[in-house]
Amino acid sequence: MSSTIPPSTLKALTRQFNHELFAAQSYLALSVWCEVQNFSGCAAFFTKQAGEEREHADKIIAHLVDRGDAAEIAAMEAPRQKFSSLGDVALHAQALEQANTRGINATLEAALVDKDYPAQVLMHWFVNEQVEEEAWAAKMVALVQRATCAGGLSSFDRHVSDLLGAGD
Repeated sequence: MSSTIPPSTLKALTRQFNHELFAAQSYLALSVWCEVQNFSGCAAFFTKQAGEEREHADKIIAHLVDRGDAAEIAAMEAPRQKFSSLGDVALHAQALEQANTRGINATLEAALVDKDYPAQVLMHWFVNEQVEEEAWAAKMVALVQRATCAGGLSSFDRHVSDLLGAGD
């Protein structure tokens, strides 16, 4: 089967595929940091997010394979693993989601320019998904910043999945 994907769209999809893998690794690093700091609720939440990012990468691969192509798996740099606080972790997660949104938008733009309608449909799913992803990230930042009283961060950690809508 030969590829039916225009080269610039294939390049953008491949870049986004690798970004999704990097995001999965980054969330795993956040999970490990949280676990070491005894934020087990946040650790579980970020482990779940890592799984979702891997699912997103799988969705892109399935699309490419169905169209006779495959993404080149690129070498990636190690994700950030040192943080000064849970607030620093939350801000990093938010930055990851914002970068992901920029990548998704750029991939959709490539598909629009190339009039690659199947890739456009795929990327619309990702655009909608990012609304939810950016919402939980912004909410996490706000909740962590407000957790200033004694025990506030511990309470947040115990309820993180419910507070961020991840218990669904």
